[in-house]
Amino acid sequence: MSDERRPARRRGVESNLRTAAVWSEVSTLTAERQRELGRALRVLDLGGGTGGLAVPLAEQGHTVTVVDPSADALASLRRRSAESSASARISAVQGDADTLSEVLAAGSVDLVCCHGTLEVVDDPDTTLCRIADVLAPGGYLSLVTAQRLAAVVARALAGRFDQARAALASPDGRWGSGDPMPRRFDQGDVVARLGRAGFTVEAIHGVRIFSDLVPGALLDSEADRADVLALEQASVADEERSVLSHLGSQLHALARKD
Repeated sequence: MSDERRPARRRGVESNLRTAAVWSEVSTLTAERQRELGRALRVLDLGGGTGGLAVPLAEQGHTVTVVDPSADALASLRRRSAESSASARISAVQGDADTLSEVLAAGSVDLVCCHGTLEVVDDPDTTLCRIADVLAPGGYLSLVTAQRLAAVVARALAGRFDQARAALASPDGRWGSGDPMPRRFDQGDVVARLGRAGFTVEAIHGVRIFSDLVPGALLDSEADRADVLALEQASVADEERSVLSHLGSQLHALARKD
C-alpha cells in the first residue's frame, strides 16, 4: 500500500493538537509528584470517557480510576486498555461526581483529571467540592473546561454577530438556545470557583488558541503541527501577551488542594 493510501495512524495524546499542550503539563506534573512522593500516583479521571488520558497515565506506571456516566465510553476504554501494557492499573467505573464517595475513600487520590466535564455537569461548584473530598491534602486537580471568548470569536468569524454578542453577555457563555455547550467559563470565574472549593490555583491559561482557528489543510505535516504547538506555548508563556490566553477554546488550570 502506498504512503498516500495508508490509513492514518491514530495520533497519541502527546501529538494530537487537541490534547498535546494539556498532556505536556499533566505529564510534567505527574513526574514531579512521583519524585516528591517516591511512588507512582493514584489518579482519578472524572469523565475520562474512552481513556485517551487514562491509558497513557497508566502506561507511565500510575494507577488510574476512570469514572464516567457513559457505559459505551467505558466499553471503549476497556478495549483500549486491553490493547495496552497497563490494563491491570486501570479501573473503569460507571458513575459521576455524585457517586465518587462510593468509589473512592476520602483523601485517597493524588491527582484528579477533570477534562471537558465541568461545563456539562448540573452543578460545577458541587462537582469541585466532590473532587476536593477524594483528593489527599496537597493533591492536584488538572481542570480543562470550555472558555467563553473563543466562542465569541468563532461566532463572529462565522458571521453570526448576534450569537457572538449573546455569548459575550450571557452568564453561562452560551450563544443561544441552539448552543450545544451547557456553559463556558472565564478565567476569573474558574479561579473563584476553585478557591471556594478549597484549591489554590498554581497555573491557568488557555489552550487551543490557534489550532482551532487554523484550517486543517494548513496543518498537513508534523512540522506544521509542531509549529502551531510552539506558538501556543509561547503565547501563554509571555505575560505581556497573556491576553491571547483568553482566546483559547479551552482553559487549563492546575490547582492544589489546600
